[in-house]
Amino acid sequence: MNIKPLADRVLIVPAPAEEKTVGGIIIPDTAKEKPLKGEVVAVGQGTKEEEMILKVGDTVLYGKYAGTELEFEGNKYLIMRQSDVVAVLG
Repeated sequence: MNIKPLADRVLIVPAPAEEKTVGGIIIPDTAKEKPLKGEVVAVGQGTKEEEMILKVGDTVLYGKYAGTELEFEGNKYLIMRQSDVVAVLG
């Protein structure tokens, strides 16, 4: 991974949006709900005030408007503060 988050930030690969159909009509990508779940692929070192408790491989839930979207080498990621993560699944 060539992206290394700093401080208390984590890099997440969002789960793919679920396909929805309405009466046989497929909803286009632009109308799909933004996923609120993803996998942590990189973590920062944490800060003096906040220890990094998330680790690579964790499946997490985050807020609907959390993080900043970025695209790197054709892949979509979210980078956000650890405090924007609301739960770890598993």
